[in-house]
Amino acid sequence: MRTSTTYDVELPEFLQGLRTASQEVDPKELSRFLPPEDDPGVRGSAVLILLADGNDAHSNGPDVLLTERAWTLRSHAGQMSFPGGRVDPEDGTGVEGLIRTALREAEEETGVDPKGVEVFAVWPSLWVPVSNFAVSPVLGWWREPSPVAVVDPAEVASVHRVALAALADPANRISCLHPSGFTGPAFTVGDLYIWGFTAGLLDKLLKLGGWARDWDPGNVVPLPDRLVEAAWRSEGRRPEDVRRLTAIEHDLGRPEGVE
Repeated sequence: MRTSTTYDVELPEFLQGLRTASQEVDPKELSRFLPPEDDPGVRGSAVLILLADGNDAHSNGPDVLLTERAWTLRSHAGQMSFPGGRVDPEDGTGVEGLIRTALREAEEETGVDPKGVEVFAVWPSLWVPVSNFAVSPVLGWWREPSPVAVVDPAEVASVHRVALAALADPANRISCLHPSGFTGPAFTVGDLYIWGFTAGLLDKLLKLGGWARDWDPGNVVPLPDRLVEAAWRSEGRRPEDVRRLTAIEHDLGRPEGVE
């Protein structure tokens, strides 16, 4: 059984419930996809779920740091994600190595200063089958928020601090419909369409943190064409094929009554 790790650090009141819930979180509560034990090809990685209490001038209440992946990337182009990436040898091993990975990647992608982050939990690793990554969510309190922005446009298109209240708002909660037939929790906050692995983790974060509100999973919204097209481009499809396949998949996947 893959277990979580928590740390006894000083936290603001709004994170106390999340830390308590993280002490005994069941991996299957986070995702139905867990890294296979006997696959040497699984690649280790970590993401930073960085939460601020919203007491600075750049926030509207407690928020979480998200990035929009560059649209030119070969995989997951244009998707909203947590800062993070693959474990490098210099990061070390074990839980401490995962923490170093998450903080290093966050700094490289957004410029966040790791010295202002208090890590209070590391959740069990989860599996992303399409890329064969074992992803370990590292939870941190942004004790001293630092300026963040795109550091490398080849990796990140934009950086966002998204209010937890906006994510929990039922008006911003939808079920994403992928043309493949996949459906899952998603969020539309302003111009952001958050789906897939990141949306699944945010959904669990809201529940474990005690911030979740009732919403209608029957509100199904197809994945925007721009994200479907990005997925096809990542497979090396020609532009004309991208347009044709996107149209076909949306015609097949669009639920009755959804335009």
